[in-house]
Amino acid sequence: MKKILYSWLIAGLASASISCGGSDDSASSSDATGTTTTAESLSGSGVVIVAGLSGNILMSTNKGSSFDNATSPTANNLYGVASDNSTFVVVGDNGSIVKSTDNGSSFDNATTPTSNTLFGVSFGNSTFVAAGISGNIVKSTDSGATWDNATSPTANYLRGIVFGNNTFVAVGDSGNIVRSDNGSSFDNVTSPVTTHLIGVGFGNSTFVAVGDNGTIVRSTTDNGSSWDNATPPTTNNLYGVSFGNNAFVAVGDNGTIVRSTDNGLTWDNVTSPTSNFLIGVGFGNNTFVAAGTYGNILRSTDNGSSWDNATSPTANQLRGVGF
Repeated sequence: MKKILYSWLIAGLASASISCGGSDDSASSSDATGTTTTAESLSGSGVVIVAGLSGNILMSTNKGSSFDNATSPTANNLYGVASDNSTFVVVGDNGSIVKSTDNGSSFDNATTPTSNTLFGVSFGNSTFVAAGISGNIVKSTDSGATWDNATSPTANYLRGIVFGNNTFVAVGDSGNIVRSDNGSSFDNVTSPVTTHLIGVGFGNSTFVAVGDNGTIVRSTTDNGSSWDNATPPTTNNLYGVSFGNNAFVAVGDNGTIVRSTDNGLTWDNVTSPTSNFLIGVGFGNNTFVAAGTYGNILRSTDNGSSWDNATSPTANQLRGVGF
C-alpha cells in the first residue's frame, strides 16, 4: 500500500513541492512530492495558506491552530504556495496559477504562459518564480498578475524551488539541481545524487534539498553552486523541507519528521503525532506547519521539536504551505 501511494505521489498528478523562499531567519519550504517544498515565511499577518488536491485552499488566521476553507477559483490540483507579503500565489495542474490580494480570503485565476503542471513556487527580489513538468519555469515581476516563461536548462521534472542569498534554486527528478541569479535564466548544477529531489529550503546561508529514500543534500558556501550529501536518520521518502529559528525541518512518508539545528549537517528523528504521509512544510510567525494526506495538518511552536494536530476542514490531500 505504501508503494502504491508513493507511486501516485511521485507521478505527475501528485508531485508537488512546497517551495518557498525566505531570508536567513525565516525560511520557506517546498511542497512535496513534486511539494515541498516549500513555504514562504514572509508574511507577518499570522495568516497561513495550505493548498491541495481538487483546488482545495485552506486559510488560518491563528498561526495554523485551525483552518477554514478559502474561496478557490479552480478544481485543479494545487501544489505550491508563496507570498510576497501582500499577495499569495498558488500553483498547480495544467499551469494553474491563482493569487490572492486579500490576505488569502479569496483567490482569482492569473493568466498562465504554460499548460504544464507547476509543482513549486517561490518569491525573491520582487519576482515570483514557479517550476514544474518538463523543466518548465515561469516568472512574474508584478506580484503574480502576469507571467512569462524563463529559460530552463533541463527537461526533467522540477519539483521544488526556493529563494535565498539572491539566488533561486530548483530541484527535481534524477537529482537535477538548477540555479539562477535573476529568475529569468537557469543553469544546471552538479548534483551529488541521482535520486529524485522533491523539496528544497533555505536558511542561514544554506540550501537543503530532500527526496527519495531519505536523501538530504546541502549547499553552504556558494549560493547553490556546489552540493554535498548529509547523513539522514531515515530511509523514508522526504517531500518537503523548511527553515525557521535556526532549525531545518523535513517531512515525508508515514508521518516522518526530521530536524537539524546545525545547518543541515546532522539530523534527528522527531516524534510525530500521525502516520499519514506529510508532503509540505512551511515556517512563519515562529511556527512550523506541515500538511499531508487525508487533510492532516500538524503544527509546532517550539522550533520543530514537538508537534500537535491542527483542526482541518478537509479530507483532501494537502500539498503546499505558505505564510
